[in-house]
This record gives sequence, structure tokens and C-alpha cells, in this order.
Amino acid sequence: MIERYSRPEMSHLWSEETQYRTWLDIEVLACEGWAKLGKIPAGDMKNIRERAGFEIDRIRETEKKTKHDVAAFVSEVQRTIGDSGRFVHLGLTSSDIVDTAFAYRLTKSAELILSGLRECLETTKKRALQDKNTLMMGRTHGIHAEPMTMGMKWLLWHDSLKRAYGRIEVAKKEIAVGKLSGAVGNYAHVPPEIEKFVCESLKLQPDTLSTQVISRDRFAAYFSSLALLGSSVEAIAVELRHLQRTEVGEVREGFSSGQKGSSAMPHKRNPISAENLTGLARLLRSMVIPAMENCALWHERDISHSSVERVIGPDANILGDYLLWRLNSLLVNLEVYPGKMTENLQLLSGVTYSQTVLLKLIEKGLSRDDAYAIVQGNALRALDEKVSFHELLKADPKVAKVLPQVELNTLFDTQSALKNLDYLYGKVLGNDN
Repeated sequence: MIERYSRPEMSHLWSEETQYRTWLDIEVLACEGWAKLGKIPAGDMKNIRERAGFEIDRIRETEKKTKHDVAAFVSEVQRTIGDSGRFVHLGLTSSDIVDTAFAYRLTKSAELILSGLRECLETTKKRALQDKNTLMMGRTHGIHAEPMTMGMKWLLWHDSLKRAYGRIEVAKKEIAVGKLSGAVGNYAHVPPEIEKFVCESLKLQPDTLSTQVISRDRFAAYFSSLALLGSSVEAIAVELRHLQRTEVGEVREGFSSGQKGSSAMPHKRNPISAENLTGLARLLRSMVIPAMENCALWHERDISHSSVERVIGPDANILGDYLLWRLNSLLVNLEVYPGKMTENLQLLSGVTYSQTVLLKLIEKGLSRDDAYAIVQGNALRALDEKVSFHELLKADPKVAKVLPQVELNTLFDTQSALKNLDYLYGKVLGNDN
């Protein structure tokens, strides 16, 4: 079931209007800081507070002449204020405004991403508890391995998303810095008190040391955390695509009334959300390389990073927010089919208990190589001839010599997969399982 994406907060955060609004907030806060130091008269400060504004169309028109967005913006703000506007941008350079605003919006974006992750964590935890004892076949290399439970898959996804949450929390702290230290970061024309006041007002920390710009490794760390989030989401999506294959059929994506899986074949129910998430994760990861390459700038700054961030700032965050919304919708509406899981558990004539038999034969005194040869020979015969692995072992004199039939029978028990579930759940969920 696919619902329409309807979370406007992130796209609004990266709108042109919000960009200029954030710039304006920083400019006015800087003026407040100057006023506290006695550099802007009270009357002028009052005018700045009450009149400071902008018209986007006027900024665009001015920028056609200035070829400089911040200069055009400052001119527009000064126009709205009047004579007192001469104090706007006092002692500052463009990056003081742009970088502090960028860090602020990234921080707000991180909060929205974390909110989306909390929804996914709630869903994976709930479904891990629901499917805790739902037996299914575990697979390695795409081949049946040993029994496990669907709950373990949910638990694995929950744990992966929990790590993603932690990485973004750390990255958020690293990007939550501001910088108002002037043209080369030496506070020559703006005292540190201004930076401190503005940053405190925005709930940012003053950057430890800036050139004309905030060091881009901070931002690269954040985009790296988004890229890793994309990888975690893709891992879930790829697994769900495999489980939905016709030959497996253990889960299906929700399918709403009137939905069509194919324009040509009415029977199709395709894993479109999982496929969509796989593609979007590739796109999200692609943005981390330019973010990393932004770290190397000429001397105290150049603007090679600027064009990149104008794209990846909004795109990576909006995409990350959508990715989590789409994932949660997929997980909430996922249909699980225990009957098909049971059917698949029985497909290979019991050979998936081969390790259990191997370990028991070793316990009874056989060498590992001898035990392995006995078990492998019977297992491969069971697969080739499509006969019961259990019955072949019962008829094998090498097995009967060391392993009574009653004891052999106990080895073919799917419930053995459940014996340490509480331990696994405790490791991931603590006391909440």
C-alpha cells in the first residue's frame, strides 16, 4: 500500500524563502549583539527589529547586477530598514551568514531525519515482537541454511537503524556550529562576543576555529551519516525484494484497492517500494563524495564547495526524509506469510539439519572429517534423489553404530532455532522484549 508523501517540513526548510529568512535572522541577531556592545544606538536597533525584511523578487533583480547573492540580499534588507540599515552586516563577511545558516538548517534537517528514524525503529521493534517465534528458513548465499525466525530479521533491521540513529546524532552535534569571525576568521572587524551571542540564540556552538568558512569535514561527516543510512535502508529493501520472489513468497508489500502491479499483466504484485528504496539509496550515497571533496579549499576559502552544497543540502535531506517515510510505510504494511515459511522449511528433505547431526556425531566420538563425510554423503543423496535425509541417516550403519535412532529423531526439531531467542532479543531491545 503506497500513501502519498505528505511531510512538508523538510522541503520548506530548504526553500528559498527559508534560506533568506534564516539569513535575516542571523543578520538581525548580529545587530543585537552589536547593540549590546553599544555600537548600534537603541533607536536604530528598534528600527532594525521592526522593519528588517525582504522581497525575493527584489533580491533576484539586484543579484542580476551584483552577481552576488549575499550582497543583493544585504542591499534588500537595508532598503526595507532605511537609514538604520547601514548597521546590517557590520564587520561580517558573506560566509559568516551563509555558513551559519547552512549549519543551522542542516541541524534542523538532522532533527527531522531522526524523527523519521524513530518511527522506523518503533515499527521494527513492534514487528520483531510480533514475529519473534515465526519460524522460517535462514539462507546464506541464497541457499537454504538453517531455521531461524522472521523476528530475527526485524530485530536485525531495528539494530541497523539504531546504529544509523546514533551516527546521525553524533553528526548533528558536529555540524551544530556557527561562525561570525570575519574575512579570514581572525575577528579583526567583529568581536567574538557577536559570534557567541548569535550562536547561543540559534542553539549552536561557536566553531572552534574557522577560516573564512566552517571546515567542510564537519558537513562531510553529516552527509556520510546520511549515506550510511541509505545503505542500511537498501539492505532491508534488498532482503524484502528476495523474500517477495515468486519462488520464495514469504512476504508481500501491502497492496491497496485499485492498485495495479503491471500495465500488461493483471496478476502482478511487484516489490515496487523495496525497488524504489534501492534506487534512492544509490542516489543518496552518491552525494557523499562531493561532500568529502568539499573539504579541500584554497587557502582560507574558495567557492568550489558552494555550488555542491546548493544541490546536496536540499536534495540529500529531502531524499533522506522521503526514504525513511517510504521505508516505514513499507514495513508497517508488510504482509508476512508463516504458512509459506513452513512450506519452504520442508523443501529440502531435512538436509538443513546437517550441522546438528554433524555436531552430534562428533560428540559421539567420530572425527570431524569422518562425521562430515557421512553427513555430506547422505545430505547430497537426499537432495539429488529427493528422499528424506532423516530416513537415509537411519538406514546408514555408520550412523546407527554410534547414534541410537531415538536420539537421532530428536535432532530434527525446528524449535531448536528458538532456544536462544530471548538472549538475542535482550541484546538488542534490553528489557523491552
